[in-house]
Amino acid sequence: MNSTKLFLLRHAEVEARYQRIFGGQIDMNLSPRGHEQAAALAKHLGNHTFDAIYASPMKRVQQTLAPVAAGRKQEPIVLAGLREVHFGDWTGLGWEEVKARYNVSAFQWLEKLEQAAIPNAECGKTFRARVEPCVEQILRDHPGQRVAVVCHGGTIRMILSIMLEMPLSKMAAFEIEYASVTQVHHSPHKAEVQLLNFTPWRDAA
Repeated sequence: MNSTKLFLLRHAEVEARYQRIFGGQIDMNLSPRGHEQAAALAKHLGNHTFDAIYASPMKRVQQTLAPVAAGRKQEPIVLAGLREVHFGDWTGLGWEEVKARYNVSAFQWLEKLEQAAIPNAECGKTFRARVEPCVEQILRDHPGQRVAVVCHGGTIRMILSIMLEMPLSKMAAFEIEYASVTQVHHSPHKAEVQLLNFTPWRDAA
């Protein structure tokens, strides 16, 4: 059986007031630069065919999705389970504020989620419990096909954690930038990362 090819697409840059903060489930818009990144992403993917497109319902994803999906015959399938992780008491705080209030480096956020150590946030187990059914649905419904999944940095890391059978905290080793493409091929016995964090708005310039 041919492998199922997943194209994991992170949304583009968000409006300035939400950059370098733990935005999570705040429903923010893209910045002007973000719209340019989304257009560059759509241009890069113009020669790619997809059998299906899945997306988070959040505005920053839907705004990134719009140029990507334009002119394609597939109607994007919105799955609520692909939303970004809920950061609880960290929501809306900048990286420096988290360090000052909680004495935790912002770069430890995946580890803290895994440990259920962020007050009132989704823990790693809960986060996985809503993302994993989305992954299972996509792989079940599209064997051997090419599927785009437009979502969030945290969600992409959880998808990789699930598919690679690795702890979520280990996904901190993978940079997932705005409007990036990460490609994973899945077959019954293994998953392979074929492309990681390719940013057309920069790398294809």
